[in-house]
Amino acid sequence: MEKTNPIAELKRLGQSVWLDQIDRAMIRSGELSRFRDAGVSGVTANPTIFAKALESSDVYADEVARRLDRGQQAESVLWDLLIEDVQAAADVFRPVFDREHGGDGFVSIEVSPEIADDADRTIEAARELARRCARPNVMVKIPATPAGLPAIQAMIGEGVNINVTLIFGVERYVKVVEAFLAGLEDYWKKGGDLGKVRSVASFFVSRVDTKVDEQLMKKMQRLESSGRSELDGLLGRAAIANSKLAYEMFTQLHSGPRWDSLRDAGASVQRCLWASTSTKNPRYRDTMYVEELIGPVTVNTMPRATFEAFRDHGRVALTLQQDVDGARRVLDRLAMTGIDLAAITQELEDEGVAGFAKSFRESIEHLSKVKTPR
Repeated sequence: MEKTNPIAELKRLGQSVWLDQIDRAMIRSGELSRFRDAGVSGVTANPTIFAKALESSDVYADEVARRLDRGQQAESVLWDLLIEDVQAAADVFRPVFDREHGGDGFVSIEVSPEIADDADRTIEAARELARRCARPNVMVKIPATPAGLPAIQAMIGEGVNINVTLIFGVERYVKVVEAFLAGLEDYWKKGGDLGKVRSVASFFVSRVDTKVDEQLMKKMQRLESSGRSELDGLLGRAAIANSKLAYEMFTQLHSGPRWDSLRDAGASVQRCLWASTSTKNPRYRDTMYVEELIGPVTVNTMPRATFEAFRDHGRVALTLQQDVDGARRVLDRLAMTGIDLAAITQELEDEGVAGFAKSFRESIEHLSKVKTPR
């Protein structure tokens, strides 16, 4: 019996697979094209991923040195490199974009995480990135911070494709969709073509379990063995439950008279994108955050190792809408044990912004130290 292709099966069930990695070496060697041919239909990256690429690859060194020698500032060089990589990757995925009539084949580039608390600067930066990348299949990433929300609405209102990143909680996700819908309405009023606007909402998964499990383990250490079993049964369950409830909100928010009017005008839904889907805990199956979140009109962006693992032994079934009531019970039980999920998701957002800002600054410092080869 011929073995099925799990990646192709995801596509059949309505879920796109994107790769959570991009660097110049992958593009030049043809490796990114091979991922595309293996079923990957888009690419995401973030400042931390790019910082690692800069430090681990010599492919940038000569170009960086030449630009620095000409007197270009390190931060300006960084943006040039990012934009060039995103343009090249977008060209790799343009056939997917065309085949899917603009519904897939996207590559994302993120605004500076150092301005995550400044809506006006985020709007200016997003507008400039969209202009400089000049590709129809580029998405500009804006964080779902309080300052990011008006920027999301403004950019959707200008017809810019937006990847909303660093979403951890359902409450914040609802505000993201509201910003998306309001932006579509703004663009429609201006006479914009809603059929050309695409957006995804990147909901971060595994980091939620990392935080919740840490608190559960501390509580378990203070209990007698008889009281530990219930808490043990909650380990590794918060993130999936949280994501399922977000998807439930997705279905509710993309229905009703308001959405129907936008859909009839040509609008496409803002797809949920599952991010941070590598397994951090070795106790858990390495493909857990893919297998438990399979559903229609979604994206899963996978690190290379997770993609390879799922392609090798992934189990495919429509799981995302299964036992949503059970997911709600999991979160209720966590609350009863004293786990404050709202506080955890806010902490994760703060850490995410700070971590990306740190990586962004480290990339600039790394570039400033590049020397011209002798």
